[in-house]
Amino acid sequence: MRILPSPGLLAAIRNERARSTGPICAYLYDLGALTEHVRATRAALPANCEMFYAIKANAEVPILGALAPIVDGFEASSGGELAWLNEHAPGKPMIFSGPGKLDDEIRQALALGIELIHVESLGELARLARIAGDMGRTAPIALRVNLGLGSAAATRLMMAGASPFGIEEAELAACIAFIDGQPALDLQGFHIHSLSHQLDMKAHLALIEIYLDRIAAWNAMYGRRIRHLNMGGGIGINYRDPDDQIDWPAFTAGLSALIERKRAQHLALRFEFGRYLTCASGYYAAEVVDLKSSHGQWFAICRGGSHHFRTPSAQRHSHPLIILPRDRPPAPDDRPAIFGTRVNVVGQLCTPTDRLAQDVPVEELRVGDTVLFLLAGAYAWTISHHDFLRHPPPAMCFVEASLPIEKETADVDAIF
Repeated sequence: MRILPSPGLLAAIRNERARSTGPICAYLYDLGALTEHVRATRAALPANCEMFYAIKANAEVPILGALAPIVDGFEASSGGELAWLNEHAPGKPMIFSGPGKLDDEIRQALALGIELIHVESLGELARLARIAGDMGRTAPIALRVNLGLGSAAATRLMMAGASPFGIEEAELAACIAFIDGQPALDLQGFHIHSLSHQLDMKAHLALIEIYLDRIAAWNAMYGRRIRHLNMGGGIGINYRDPDDQIDWPAFTAGLSALIERKRAQHLALRFEFGRYLTCASGYYAAEVVDLKSSHGQWFAICRGGSHHFRTPSAQRHSHPLIILPRDRPPAPDDRPAIFGTRVNVVGQLCTPTDRLAQDVPVEELRVGDTVLFLLAGAYAWTISHHDFLRHPPPAMCFVEASLPIEKETADVDAIF
């Protein structure tokens, strides 16, 4: 997983500086690094594993185009995402997940020939049976089960336990009994996605072992031969220490050993990755427009902010960054500067919560320098509150083989 920007991406930033008539603000995506990382991630998985991409992490069209030849399919969590995939990644297998599915969305998924619908409740199961029957369709489904794990495998973001996700294990018998009486429903598997942000390889392998044990028990208990298990995603990104990411080769080696030990080679094991696939290939660049001291602390105010890049606020961390200096003058000029100190990096918004990084040590920082935030390729632009204060959107640049690919959209008019 490449964290630091490639020469091609740095060249794209220089091009934007030369082109722009004002301070720059941009998202940049390294498609070469993305495809390299995703190919290696997919290749390391055991033979009976599949890798789907959860497009909620980043659904930009060039991202989907880069991933489509590599991943086994895509996961959508809304009717809008289903339509987006049908338009921009036609022909790839799709699965439909998430609580609160609307009847129209279920009809849409069935009409599109969805591979699997992950059912979250007995009520949703009943609605799906009715809709599929009315359409004359058979709905392929996986039951999402919410295991009560307690603190055995806890992370900062839990889906298991008291949450709106999935059915309790105690409700499984009722769901299966209902399915048995519904010819419009075809139970093909189970979906168990208990947590996200997992950085502990051994803990995640232990969790998967629980999953494998449970599906074996359910098959025995209910006289089934279910061979499909969707294990969600869950692999996290270490924003606090970018150099300390999960050891993917060691994880997949451990997974292979676990599959062999549990004699689970007959199972089709599916991962739904989002953040882990795209995060490292994206960057957010924001130019410093002012430097000021306030009550003993320095602040670098940047073009942009959390309305573009909400990740630091959502994750409650100081986001990793590097400083890209504009040409340094041989002698002091009229660009204010600070030296050998610490600085808080903030945006343009009228709220004290618009902080992207805190207490960052800098040797030298000047107005006009660019702050480049790393690990900005997932849950960044799409989760941000774009319309707050009505600032213009950032530019979008997709870099492949050292050359930027222009992107034309209705809301992005600054092209590299």
